[in-house]
Amino acid sequence: MSADTIADFLADQRDEAPEELQGLIIQFEDFWERKLWHQLTDLLIEFFANPKSEPQRLPFFKVFILKFADKINQLKLVDLGLKAATQCRDDRERLTFLADLAKKVDNENSQDAFVYATVAAARVELLLRDAAASRRDLDKAEKILDSFDSVETKVHAAFYQVNADYYKANADFASYYRNALLYLACIDLSTISPNERKSRAYDLGMAALVSDSIYNFGELLLHPILDALTGELEWLRNLLLAFNRGDLGAYETLSNHISSNRLLQDHEDEIREKIYLAALTESVFRRPPHERAMTFSTISADTKVRPNQIEHLVMRALSLGLVRGTIDQVDEVVNFTWVQPRILDMAQIASMSQRLGEWGENVNKLGNWIEATGQDIWAP
Repeated sequence: MSADTIADFLADQRDEAPEELQGLIIQFEDFWERKLWHQLTDLLIEFFANPKSEPQRLPFFKVFILKFADKINQLKLVDLGLKAATQCRDDRERLTFLADLAKKVDNENSQDAFVYATVAAARVELLLRDAAASRRDLDKAEKILDSFDSVETKVHAAFYQVNADYYKANADFASYYRNALLYLACIDLSTISPNERKSRAYDLGMAALVSDSIYNFGELLLHPILDALTGELEWLRNLLLAFNRGDLGAYETLSNHISSNRLLQDHEDEIREKIYLAALTESVFRRPPHERAMTFSTISADTKVRPNQIEHLVMRALSLGLVRGTIDQVDEVVNFTWVQPRILDMAQIASMSQRLGEWGENVNKLGNWIEATGQDIWAP
């Protein structure tokens, strides 16, 4: 395309653009003629960021930007391409556009841009319900990401976001939980809308409850995303907190929400086992290390589990790595030697503070006893 043709295109686009964008288009031609690619790229990003540019993004990308695409930062090129792709007629056209964009940036020195575009294509494949193609692209992207020493955060964020969406679509709750939290670790929460924050908090809370491998919600409970669970969703936050402290009373109070929620109802037995395990670990945690030899009857009283099911409960906790210890089946005693670290609420912190105080008193008593009984030995 000749310089005259580019000039004609920009003139036509300037005439069609809202008045507030016309000045930018005039600068496009100036930077284009002077080959100031960096300045031109930043100006295009500003132009594309304006919602009023939406009708012109796709023609700008296809006619103008692709003319000098190999001369600008490839990650920024993909950024512009992603915004242009929003104006495609449908997901089929969008997927073709993004696949072509990924091929264009698939060079040795721009693999970060290739991953960025490939992940975007995987997202559209999910929308088209082609899970196999989406998984192939995500696996390809992950392999390249693992080879990087460093990469821009937004590339990782895009990967974790789409990976989480894939696992959500396939009801793989544990993998969704991990990838969704990794996505949130890569972004500023203020950049997503309140509705999206609430939706993500809800999905994370549900995944934590129904997953068959997540028994410690500490990372989620510490995350500010949980503040989005207010109003009609506050019960979910309270339920997660009840699990964290092994609070069977609070669980029973909130159990009506479980029976009225289809997903939770489908996993009701697993969720009930999870609260029993939480009650067990809390019971062990509350006791000083030298008092963790617990009879089956004591465990039954603390967990509300029938005595004939205590051994199974403890073995389950041992197999999951929630506790360590040994079971004396003859005397029906469990000697716990370790309990998994947990996130503490204020009541649990107060309990730990009391235990530390008692430990300090015992150390002082021991010191006084040694001093009193050892005077003859230590006398000069």
